[in-house]
Amino acid sequence: MNKYIELFRKIHIHPLFWIVVGIAILTARFQELLVLFSIIFIHEMGHGVVAHFFSWRIKKISILPFGGVAEMDEHGNRPLKEELLIIAAGPFQHLWMAILMFALLKMSVLTQDFFNLFMGYNVMILVFNLLPIWPLDGGKILHILYSVNKPFLQSVRFSLISSVIFLIIFNIICMLLTPLNLNIWIVIIYLYLSLWAEWKQMNFVFMRFLLERYYGKKMILTRLRPLKVNGDDFLFEVLEKFQRGRKHPLLIMKNGEKIGNLDENELLHAYFAEKQIDAKVKDIMYIY
Repeated sequence: MNKYIELFRKIHIHPLFWIVVGIAILTARFQELLVLFSIIFIHEMGHGVVAHFFSWRIKKISILPFGGVAEMDEHGNRPLKEELLIIAAGPFQHLWMAILMFALLKMSVLTQDFFNLFMGYNVMILVFNLLPIWPLDGGKILHILYSVNKPFLQSVRFSLISSVIFLIIFNIICMLLTPLNLNIWIVIIYLYLSLWAEWKQMNFVFMRFLLERYYGKKMILTRLRPLKVNGDDFLFEVLEKFQRGRKHPLLIMKNGEKIGNLDENELLHAYFAEKQIDAKVKDIMYIY
């Protein structure tokens, strides 16, 4: 139990949320703010509790306007099923909250006005978080779908590009429907900045993925996916083909014929430990 209580120490209120607090106070909408905060808090704690159950390293849980972000100190080498359950744990909270509010309404504990207020925010936050835009839950689910059959780096790149496209569409819709909604514009700006930051550090994220794959002690990769590579391919070109949750035996080819084998750890060792960053596959094939 104490370990789960430690989750509260991971909570971080983003500065943008305080802007929303100020707007709520100035417009006498404190009750709405309290409802909004409660829904976001429960949503993010859903992510945190399930992540903690699977022993994921949690960096912090940020509370944002109309949502939040549970940041993990993981680098793409945990099982996709675990990550999917952690992501789904957030939206799941909205289901039981809706059922509870409906039951309290029927028992006359809540007024109809408060029920309508709560359900409006509950549905809005749920739908917003399911938009296919990183770092929202929908964007993370999109990344998992790409990761099933695509290399890690490619799946990250496709996820960010797709997120930008969906964000532009969402931006246009908001301009047409709610052009003067300051809260929405704060969120849109935050999402643009988040995507820009993720794009800039994409190669760093990829290196962390490879390093953890090389040095990680808890990784158990049982699903094999052989990679056919040319002896003249550079090591980094082969590493860019590495996929989440797959062990990659390397089949070295020349003129359509197999000329040798390498284990992926041999490739990673040559790249990171021996610093052969400009080497080709054929340069290390005969070493091993």
